[in-house]
Amino acid sequence: MGAAHDNTGTKGEVRLLGRDCAALSVPWGRAETLAAGSLATVTQRLGGAITVLCDGNLYRIAEADADALGLDPRSQAAVPPAAENGNYSAEAVEAAAWAQMGSCYDPEIPIDIVELGLVYACTATPLDNGHYRVAVRMTLTAPGCGMGDVLANEVNDKLLAIPGVDEAEVELVWEPRWNREMMSEAARLETGLL
Repeated sequence: MGAAHDNTGTKGEVRLLGRDCAALSVPWGRAETLAAGSLATVTQRLGGAITVLCDGNLYRIAEADADALGLDPRSQAAVPPAAENGNYSAEAVEAAAWAQMGSCYDPEIPIDIVELGLVYACTATPLDNGHYRVAVRMTLTAPGCGMGDVLANEVNDKLLAIPGVDEAEVELVWEPRWNREMMSEAARLETGLL
C-alpha cells in the first residue's frame, strides 16, 4: 500500500495555517476556505492530498497547498509507463491505470481505493489514433458519501495523466454494494479487521 505516498513526519502534527486555504469538507465534499491563523492537525498525507482536523471537522487540502500548513509540497509519484517498446497495449495501459488508482486515497482512511476494494473494473479500449480510452467502474464505502465526485474526478485526472490515454470515464456504481470483505488482506490488516 503506497510506500511512495506515506505520511511519515506529519501525521498528528498541529499546524498553524499561514494563509487562507481552499479545502473540501469530509465527508460532504463541500468547498470551503480555512482561515489563516487556524490550527489544523494533520491526520494523513497521502496520494496528493492532506487530511486535517480543524475546529472539530475533517478537511481535505490539495498537496499543492501544503505551504499553507508550513509544509513543503511533495512531488507526486511518477506516472507508470503505458508503453512497451514504444507501443501501447491494452494490458500495459490497464496496469498503469491500476497503479494510478492505487495512489488515490480515501480521505478518512489511510488506505488507497484499490486496496479498499472500491474499484470493480478497469478496461482500456483502443482508439483510432493508437491511444486508449480507459473506463472504470467504482463504488464508495457508503452511498451517501459526499466525496464520491471528488474521488471520481481524482481518478479521472490520474487516468488522463497516463501517456497514451486520451479519454477516461469513471462511473460510480452501487451494485454490488461495497462491504469489508472486498478489502484486500493488507487493508483489513491495516484497519484491524483481520
